[in-house]
Amino acid sequence: MITVFGEGRGFRVVWLLEEMGLPYRLRRVDLLAGVENDPEFLAINPAGFIPAIRDSEAGDATMVESIAIMEYLIARHGPTPLAPSPPDPAFPAYLQFLHLGEAGLAANMYFVNSTRRRAPPAERQNWTATHALDLFESRLGLVTRQLARSPYLAGEAFTAADISVSYALRLAQKGGGYVFGEVELAYLARVSERDGYKRAVEACHDTRNWWASVPTPE
Repeated sequence: MITVFGEGRGFRVVWLLEEMGLPYRLRRVDLLAGVENDPEFLAINPAGFIPAIRDSEAGDATMVESIAIMEYLIARHGPTPLAPSPPDPAFPAYLQFLHLGEAGLAANMYFVNSTRRRAPPAERQNWTATHALDLFESRLGLVTRQLARSPYLAGEAFTAADISVSYALRLAQKGGGYVFGEVELAYLARVSERDGYKRAVEACHDTRNWWASVPTPE
């Protein structure tokens, strides 16, 4: 059994598991209550951030970092059409956008959201947050151009790269109030129609409640 600790970016992991049809258990981690009060979780990830997994089918292997976890699950429990093989012409785009979803998009939006929601009012428009937003938008341009050519980021077929990037877009939309254009909105609507996505939303109660409580910016 695979245990997923925490939601947040753990939504990516749950969605991937649903798409792959793998059994799992989602174990809530309450960051607001303080992970110092959660010794079971700290035994999995002493650094105290989410998500993390424990894979009892692989000798209780543990991992952190959502994209690394996704690559692990695909390699350990695949093969799966969610990950093109290296000889596939779609592989370069797949790998690029799989990592861009975190390194270029979600990571930058995290600093924008944190600064503008938590910093003292006089510091909410600081240089770092503005620069992070500029970086997010430059990387978003790669996504927009790719989606103008194909329905998904690696081409005609949905892949794990779409899980990575679409979560980052939701984070920007719901967490940062970012307003997307028609191309991105159509893409989000397209991936949201997948049964695996719907099952992941149903499983991730905190994520579902958060998204439902925040109006979609227009």
